[in-house]
Amino acid sequence: MIRWAEPGDSDALGKIMFDAIHRGDSPYSAQQRRAWLPEPYSGRAWSGRLARQRVVVAEEQGQLVGFMTMGDDGNIDLAFILPENRHHGLFRDLLDRIELAARDAGIDQLWTNASLMAEGPFKATGFVTDRTEHVERDGQKLTRFRMHKWLF
Repeated sequence: MIRWAEPGDSDALGKIMFDAIHRGDSPYSAQQRRAWLPEPYSGRAWSGRLARQRVVVAEEQGQLVGFMTMGDDGNIDLAFILPENRHHGLFRDLLDRIELAARDAGIDQLWTNASLMAEGPFKATGFVTDRTEHVERDGQKLTRFRMHKWLF
């Protein structure tokens, strides 16, 4: 089931993000993943970050298994699915709900900074890579891709 997030979902979404980064196959090394997110987000600051965005979640058998967020400017800030729930169409389902909300809000372009893990799913759903970027966190260089998709 795809639904809009509720305030009480915040800590579970922080855990999903952490697990999506740290568990399963990844093109990033263990050191890079620790630098990216050393512990799950939780608490007031995390809840506040989510509250400033549209957040759609995927739920299976009563458990949250993925989510995607969009800011008022069309930025898809976060997109994470648990490793065991990938390749079931959830990314596309989450993005469909985000695109509908964007169109309803008059947003004509979505954009994101996609990780090495997310570039493929974004490309598969019509995003175009604008450039490759490198960000440094805790002494580790992480590659990501600035991508966009026109909606109209």
